[in-house]
Amino acid sequence: MEAIPLTSLLPEGFDPRQYKVHFAVWNQIRHPIDVLATDHEEWQGWNSWRSVKNDFNREFIFSMAQDKHDATLWLFGGIWEVLERGPEQQAHSYTVTLREELMGPFIRRLWVRHRRSGRNIRQKMESVLPAMTVSSILEESFAGDPFPGHDRINHSLADLQAVVSQARADWRIALESMKGVYVIHDKETGQRYVGSAYGDMGIWQRWTTYAETLHGGNAGLKSLLDKMGDEYYRTNMRFALLEYWSMRTDDSHVLEREAYWKDVLHARSLGHNRN
Repeated sequence: MEAIPLTSLLPEGFDPRQYKVHFAVWNQIRHPIDVLATDHEEWQGWNSWRSVKNDFNREFIFSMAQDKHDATLWLFGGIWEVLERGPEQQAHSYTVTLREELMGPFIRRLWVRHRRSGRNIRQKMESVLPAMTVSSILEESFAGDPFPGHDRINHSLADLQAVVSQARADWRIALESMKGVYVIHDKETGQRYVGSAYGDMGIWQRWTTYAETLHGGNAGLKSLLDKMGDEYYRTNMRFALLEYWSMRTDDSHVLEREAYWKDVLHARSLGHNRN
């Protein structure tokens, strides 16, 4: 099937020579698609940032956020008008405002397909527009990754924070009424921490504590956080469920299985568990 060119959705009289395209990519701290989905002010900040060069030197910015799983997929993040350009480098030197009357209904709904060449993430629109096509248009605005299933969770702490900040109903409903044993592993070192949710606290409530405090009150994880810093921690610490049960499950069974997994994964001798 022939791809639909992006030009078919652009407003009448649209002049690409007035635009720079902002291909927002992971900045080693946060994925742009999470920012776009959860925080309008922070997303505006991404489009007001000046590097060494005066890249946003045209009237408008056509902003897009890269998908976390497919580097050729981009979620439309709105058209921003550049009102002022400050001289300061590596700072929020641009004053921008969202022009919602320009393709506003497509914000967080339009997926664009484009294979970016080179490393430049701010490009003249007329040079890239011919290769940009419509991948899909969502019925509702994108609000983050949907719940993948209890047995398919493999998400970073940054992912978890995005889910918690949105109070995603699909994640919350699936996890708040479940007890379980989980593992947090450092993808750089392979070291693990095994924990559990039991008593009146379901998995959602327990993981919300990690999203808010980063370390969840665990001495071993707090020590790692103090040593490595927030950015490393949010990016490299990944969460997965090992086992999960209904809230009717006896706490003694949960604790027994937690101890089992600590032994199997050597979480005490080679990981971050202290007991």
